[in-house]
Amino acid sequence: MDETIAAIATPFGEGSVGMIRISGEQAGEILSKIFVPAGGELATDRKMTYGHIVDPADGSTVDEVLCVMMRGPRTYTTEDVAEIYCHGGMVPLRRTLSLALGAGARLAERGEFTKRAFLGGRLDLSQAEAVMDLVSARADKAYDVALDQLDGALSRKIRELRAKMVDILVDLTVNIDYPDEDIEEVTYDKLCMELTDLIREVDALRDSAQTGRIMREGLAVAIVGKPNVGKSSLMNALLKESRAIVTDIPGTTRDTIEEHLNVRGIPVVLTDTAGIRETHDTIESIGIERSKESFNRADLVLLLLDASRPLDQEDQSLLSHVDPGRTILVRNKADLPQLITEEMLRDQGYDGEIITASIRELSGIDAIESSIERRVYGGEVSQSDSLMVTNVRHKDLLDKASSGLSDALGMARAGEPLEILEIDVNSAYEALGEIIGEAVTDDILNEVFSRFCLGK
Repeated sequence: MDETIAAIATPFGEGSVGMIRISGEQAGEILSKIFVPAGGELATDRKMTYGHIVDPADGSTVDEVLCVMMRGPRTYTTEDVAEIYCHGGMVPLRRTLSLALGAGARLAERGEFTKRAFLGGRLDLSQAEAVMDLVSARADKAYDVALDQLDGALSRKIRELRAKMVDILVDLTVNIDYPDEDIEEVTYDKLCMELTDLIREVDALRDSAQTGRIMREGLAVAIVGKPNVGKSSLMNALLKESRAIVTDIPGTTRDTIEEHLNVRGIPVVLTDTAGIRETHDTIESIGIERSKESFNRADLVLLLLDASRPLDQEDQSLLSHVDPGRTILVRNKADLPQLITEEMLRDQGYDGEIITASIRELSGIDAIESSIERRVYGGEVSQSDSLMVTNVRHKDLLDKASSGLSDALGMARAGEPLEILEIDVNSAYEALGEIIGEAVTDDILNEVFSRFCLGK
């Protein structure tokens, strides 16, 4: 924290503008060594100044830039911050950063700017983690969730839960340490009621983690079926563009094709797989094995059947392997005479969701998207509710808190000594504190911020 740091804060590659950020006590001094304002002096706090980056060694001009100087603590890191807006190519950015490092700055570590914002008290740890979620969001809902967490929605809920735990801990401590004083005696019935309510709230937050994970990482959807049932056509229809090659020749798709898309605000990682069938073609066989891998690790499977052809052994084999709970069965080619009915599929033992579609005519696509949306939210999380857990670390700590509270509840019901209850409630309190960074080790901090990009 005693050192001034610098890094390129925009993506690598060509662009109209690139930015270098410098943060620390020497930010202004370092900027003055390499920046020559066109008007002779740097503008007052938080105003852009036009000028040139100049190499102090020989006076040569490196780039034509705009600079801004911001004094702490009203900055992102709470320190003095200088930002240099260069032309967006790698050469001017690299040369300008090199001059800043030569003038006394140190190259920032991954996430170090946000880490300083956390250590400076501007953000708590869950808000700091939301910064990367915001940067990497691939869909509107994921962005909204991250924005709410950055605004402190999750932090406020965690502090609310911890405040309730403090009330319980105070009652326990007073009754343990001052049993003979004239104070209200804590009753096991009251403890059981308070702990039950707390567990319900913690579990409700924890149970949002599956939806939250999808918002953060994307819903993994695999399109599977035998050759020529319309898998690639479905992928193109969902993407609303021609991404996969579509022909009448079996085995056209010989490898998995993965694409990212937005389905009603939900990020989806969509995999079009090779048609699963018996084949002696070596290349196609490799593609089929990859299809099976995608099939097994998917959050949701779209199983396509050609309803205009009789149900055959390959169809029956696929039906026997799918998990109906994470499968949408699509009866494709509804525009042709139907030889596979819903009753036939039920007779085969499939009790999952069935959608009838004609992908060629774009019929049924809306129903598939609606089903994906319904499954993600599970009927429990509405579109307007952005308070959900998106981080595995948070989910693990909520598990730990719930376990501690459940242990305490069991002790209370059994009438065990208050000292034992206090240990379990305090464990839950500390676990929630780790989420917002109020009870966290340096190792955890380093692990969290190592996942950030350099400029953040």
